[in-house]
Amino acid sequence: MSQILDVRTLVSIVNYCTAEHVCNLLPRLIEQIDIDCDRIIIVDNMSPDGSYAKIKSFVSESQYDQYVLVILAERNGGFSYGNNLAIKEAKDKFMNSPEYVWLLNPDTSLLDDALTNLLNFAEEHSRAGIIGSRLEDEAGRPQRSSFRFHSLKSELLSGLRLGITDKLFHRYLVSSKDIPSQPEVVDWLAGASMFIRYSIIDDIGLMDENYFLYYEETDYCLQAQRSGWQCWYVPSSRVIHYVGQSTGIVSGDSLRRRRPKYWFQSRQYYFLKNYGFFYTILADLSWGVMFTIHKVLDMIRLRFKNDTKYLWLDFWRNSIFFSWLDRF
Repeated sequence: MSQILDVRTLVSIVNYCTAEHVCNLLPRLIEQIDIDCDRIIIVDNMSPDGSYAKIKSFVSESQYDQYVLVILAERNGGFSYGNNLAIKEAKDKFMNSPEYVWLLNPDTSLLDDALTNLLNFAEEHSRAGIIGSRLEDEAGRPQRSSFRFHSLKSELLSGLRLGITDKLFHRYLVSSKDIPSQPEVVDWLAGASMFIRYSIIDDIGLMDENYFLYYEETDYCLQAQRSGWQCWYVPSSRVIHYVGQSTGIVSGDSLRRRRPKYWFQSRQYYFLKNYGFFYTILADLSWGVMFTIHKVLDMIRLRFKNDTKYLWLDFWRNSIFFSWLDRF
C-alpha cells in the first residue's frame, strides 16, 4: 500500500547476477542513510542466477524491510531501464518525489561519509545537478570517474593510441591524465556513483532507455548541461568500485575480453542522438582510420597483444557504415 513520505534521498541499485555484492554493500549503506527520510530500492533485472530471491531473503533476514524495497523487473532492460523503474516505483509507493536520487552500482563499497559529503555539497551548490564520487580500488588507488565529452578530436586520439599525440593534445582526451584532488566542474561522470538532484528529472526527464548499457550517463550529463545544470566531481565522497563485475568489461583487462555488441550500439546511438548523422559518420571514420593506423604500427613493432580481442573487426562491423547489415 502506498504511503505519503517525504523522501530525501532515494538510493537506486540495479542488480544483474551480483547478489553477493549487493548483500555486502547493504549493511554499510544502511549505516550512512537516514532511516527516517532515505530509502533504498534494488531492482533485479531478471538475473538468471536467482539473485532476486537471494537479495530478498537477505533483506528480510537482516530486518531491512522498512527502508529497503527489492523489486523484480519484467525484463533485463539495462542500466537506464532499471534505475528508471526504481524512480517510478518510489514515486508510486511514497506518493512524493525524492529530493535526490543516488545511482549506486552493486559492485561498490562505501567509505566513511560518502553519502553525507554528497548531500552537503549539493546543499551548498544549488546549480550542482549531478555529483559524482571519487571511485577507487581496494588499495585506495583512484579510478577515472570524471571525463570530457566525446568529440571528433577525442575519437582521433582514442583510435590512434599514440603516447606522443596524447601528451600533445591531452586537453581533447575523454579521460584526463590527472585525477582531480579537489571538487571541480566536469563534463560527465561515471554512473557507478551518480548523485542526481530530482529537479533535473523534472527538467529533462528520466534516463534514455534506448541505451542498454554504456554512454547513458554521458548522455544524461550532456542533457543536464544543455539545460543549464552543472556536473561536479567531489572526491571527498569516496566509493570503492570493484570494476566490471556485471559486464566483464574492465579497463586494462589482461584477458582482452571482446566488447559486447551493445557497447558499439550505445556509442553510435549517442553520436546520432546528440550530433546527427554526418557527425557520426565523421566520428566513426576518425576512430576507424586512426585505429587501423595504430594496428599497422603495432605490426611493424611486432606488438600483437595490447588491444581488446577483435576490436578492429567489431568496430567496423558495428560502425554506421555497416551496422545496417543487421537488418538482413
